[in-house]
Amino acid sequence: MAGNYEEPSYELLQKYPGFEVRKYSDTIQARVSTYGMNYGESARPFRRIAGYIFGGNERQQSIAMTAPVHMCDSGDESYMAFTMPSEHNMEDLPKPNDRGVELLHVQGEVVAVLKFSGLSRPSKSQRLQMKLRKLVESEGLTISGNSKLAVYDNPMSTIPFLRRNEIHIPIEWVV
Repeated sequence: MAGNYEEPSYELLQKYPGFEVRKYSDTIQARVSTYGMNYGESARPFRRIAGYIFGGNERQQSIAMTAPVHMCDSGDESYMAFTMPSEHNMEDLPKPNDRGVELLHVQGEVVAVLKFSGLSRPSKSQRLQMKLRKLVESEGLTISGNSKLAVYDNPMSTIPFLRRNEIHIPIEWVV
């Protein structure tokens, strides 16, 4: 999936053993809030956002698919989000027909990133989030937000060992 889709732009700031630090640019996301994130049942929020980009909007306009799909379950909030293609700004994106699909400006941030392949089940994702937290703290870096799962490949058609996934954790970064 990801090989053919636009991805959010970023600058690689530093590589550490086991993870890297990236600075992402501002983006616009189409986001659906969920009640917890049962990754096995992620098809419902995915379909809602996909409906928006495939014409379920006030103009019946198709919007290009991007990668990754972001998923967050922090206890305070749970959501799934697609990043809108960089050619769009908030003013030219059509209003979603589904009131549960929210368009929002997301400010760029610096994140620690742990790459992994295979399945992205909750138990594995949580274990890798803890691993990344420990790696970040061992380098003396400060975590500044909730972690997110970034899924780049279609879990229905991509063989697990070929899947590209990442854990993103916002950090404070002083230049």
